[in-house]
Amino acid sequence: MDYKFSNDVSEDTVNEKVEKRVQKVYDQKPTPAFISASWTALFIGMVSYCIGLWNAYMELNEKGYYFTILLFGLFSAVSVQKSVRDRLEGIPVTDIYYGISWFTTIISILLLVIGLWNADLELSEKGFYGMAFTLSLFAAIAVQKNTRDKKFIEKSED
Repeated sequence: MDYKFSNDVSEDTVNEKVEKRVQKVYDQKPTPAFISASWTALFIGMVSYCIGLWNAYMELNEKGYYFTILLFGLFSAVSVQKSVRDRLEGIPVTDIYYGISWFTTIISILLLVIGLWNADLELSEKGFYGMAFTLSLFAAIAVQKNTRDKKFIEKSED
């Protein structure tokens, strides 16, 4: 007589678990509302940040510093999202690129914090720049994710 206990695992069960782990299905197309909200947030964050810089009473080189940090942060955040998603989909991403993406994202945030910490600005202005920057980074990640999800689903439907 062959008794099966609850902690026994058959080969079929193991194979099913492995298949479930391997098969990542991205079949949820982002809704038009979420896509619109993401693009709107990106636009509002970037435009607000830039309008704040335009109207700020600071030297042109200081405005350039903050503008460059915005661009650097946006590119870095999109790069992190792309490399994370590539890895999830089994697309090879080198460890060095993955690490550099994270490093540059963290550095862009750190550069903004250091710049604002040392800036001769009102606390409310510093908070404004910090929030507009954060909104822009988050929205850039959401836009990249939506774009990637749409392309992935359109490609799988073909």
